[in-house]
Amino acid sequence: MPSLHTNPKQTGSPLKITDIKTYVLNTTSVFVRIYTDEGIEGVGECSPVVQSDVTAVYVQKALKPLLIGKDPRDTDRLWDDMYFGTFKIGGMGAGPNAISGVDIALWDIKAKAANMPLYQLMGGATKKTFKMYKSIGGGSRDTAEEMRQKVEYGYNQGFRAFKIRMDWQYHQDKRLKGDLEMFRVCREWLPDEVPLSFDVNNGYSVSAAISQGKEFEKLGIYHYEEPVLPYNYKGMREVADALDVPVSAGEQEYTRWQFRDLIEIARPDLLQPDVTKCCGITEIIRIGAMAEVADMQIIPHMTQPSIGNAASLAFCSTLRHPERPHEYTGPRSDLEALFQEPITFDEATGTITLPDRSGHGLVIEEDAFKAAIVTAYE
Repeated sequence: MPSLHTNPKQTGSPLKITDIKTYVLNTTSVFVRIYTDEGIEGVGECSPVVQSDVTAVYVQKALKPLLIGKDPRDTDRLWDDMYFGTFKIGGMGAGPNAISGVDIALWDIKAKAANMPLYQLMGGATKKTFKMYKSIGGGSRDTAEEMRQKVEYGYNQGFRAFKIRMDWQYHQDKRLKGDLEMFRVCREWLPDEVPLSFDVNNGYSVSAAISQGKEFEKLGIYHYEEPVLPYNYKGMREVADALDVPVSAGEQEYTRWQFRDLIEIARPDLLQPDVTKCCGITEIIRIGAMAEVADMQIIPHMTQPSIGNAASLAFCSTLRHPERPHEYTGPRSDLEALFQEPITFDEATGTITLPDRSGHGLVIEEDAFKAAIVTAYE
């Protein structure tokens, strides 16, 4: 097996980054492609939560100049260059989103250069097949019956675990009874053994979150996600302490320092880092170590069902207790067409199995990729 610090094509010769290109696609994805002097390419994905072109320009203008000519396998050092070198313009939001896409691409190169699957480079897998839960948004706009129909569609796709998301964000306590009714209708339709979680998307006050949570417990909720505003750590702790249901949070945290505060002050039961938001694989590994020290489980946030999903599953495969279902918005033919061998959802089992290919396992299908480009930042 080649050393992680050597190029299998030319032992002893350092790899060098020669170019970085970023693309906004008609799938709403933001992909980063990194090229090297040895022809090994890495592909990463940024969260498109902020305006996609802002993230793409950030990669090209703020990050690319810091990386050209450097060895892509020096992921810790390059992470420091990117994060601390741009901290004053992007410590949260677009900055970490952009760093995430670049960092995932760097790890893809690093694993390919070592001729290893990403999960093996990260320390080895405890499991490679994951039960996926169908993550369904739009709850604040739907009736209870409309959401139930979405759940039924997912069940017919093969999913055997679900989460319904309200997308309330910063609109607090708008439809408390309606939220409970929506959950009740969906819970009663599903078989008892199929988990159903509820994501408030930060839409409750502390008192409402506690009272709603107690009602959700009676209805059989699996986990209760982001019940209060993301910066209200003390309020989050009040909610978590008051309920038996596992309370989750973490998709709004971008670095290990924010997760330190989330763990120490908010104390949710479950942590939800998103590898396309939290500065990539380099940082999510550190967050995972912090969670283990705190004896807290991780169930990642992940709504990007291609490269982001592959990177997130690779990370989860290295955890000691990766038993809870992993978030997945569902199969999409437009995204699968972008890759030579897409990572696919098994409808018969409701699972995804990581491939044994080197890197994260997804290689661009060039013709389909070119057809999907909305804006190229080269």
